Amino acid sequence: MPGCQPPGNSAVPAGPTPAAPVTVLGQREYAVHQRLTLVNEGPGQPDKQNLWVALIRDFSPYQKVLSMQISPGAYTLVTDEYGNRYAEFDFSRQPVGTTQTVKIDYRVIVNELAYNLTNCQGALPQDLIQPELHIESANPQIVAQAGELSRGNATVCQQVRAFYDYIGNNLVYTYNGANWGAQAALGPMGADCTEYTDLLVALSRARRIPARYFEGLLYLDKATATLAQIDHAWPDVYLPGAGWVAMDPTLGRSLVNRDMYFAHYTPDHIIVTLGVNPSVLRGGDYWTHLYWPGNSTRIQASGDWKIDLVDN
Repeated sequence: MPGCQPPGNSAVPAGPTPAAPVTVLGQREYAVHQRLTLVNEGPGQPDKQNLWVALIRDFSPYQKVLSMQISPGAYTLVTDEYGNRYAEFDFSRQPVGTTQTVKIDYRVIVNELAYNLTNCQGALPQDLIQPELHIESANPQIVAQAGELSRGNATVCQQVRAFYDYIGNNLVYTYNGANWGAQAALGPMGADCTEYTDLLVALSRARRIPARYFEGLLYLDKATATLAQIDHAWPDVYLPGAGWVAMDPTLGRSLVNRDMYFAHYTPDHIIVTLGVNPSVLRGGDYWTHLYWPGNSTRIQASGDWKIDLVDN
């Protein structure tokens, strides 16, 4: 029976309360504004034209969307294999010389999280451990590097920290504007946030440790303005005893910032999509655009973000 005491009315002394695997240290609220424009430069009209825009969504424990306003209001909601949501717009037969504008405005709460890794024991899930495009976790070079870095590190937490430190110590940050994948990051060509994230995910998966890839936004305050652009990528990794644990090997590449971005989710990250290659985006980031016929008319598509910190 719930609440019963053992015979003799003697209460069992309570032991120390175990520390929570994740603790919310604080939060920030943002106003996020996305603007996209499609300009028909002619000489004809597109027989068919569609725009898919990834929508910021709740993603516990990282963030919660308080409000979302989308204009124009005629769109279809689409969900992909990762659970990402999109607004799909049909702008077929757009007249020559006109501009179609999409506006999406959000209010988003982002949590600052700290993780307790003292109990790094237990079974790991068996999903999100497979190789995929840009995450070449079965590549012999990746497998060998993951094995070498794991040697002497008894727990999963220690192994992932070894991967994280290796990336910070050996990759040279070079913005390249494309995703060349994890194997490319092992060479001397340089890497930006996509390759930093690819490599950490691939090294983890090579040891059958689940890892995920996020693309999103970075709020550029004074602490991060010199380290990354507003568009950003970072991973989280499943660690026993703690669950999904956030880290950012790009911002943590300097020894000065190394500990700040491991097992600590700083509230300047806003998730837009999960997964390195969401099918709806067809290789794009945040949004994608298709129109027909391609040769008889030209549509100039562009988009940008603006983020404001809300003072509460």
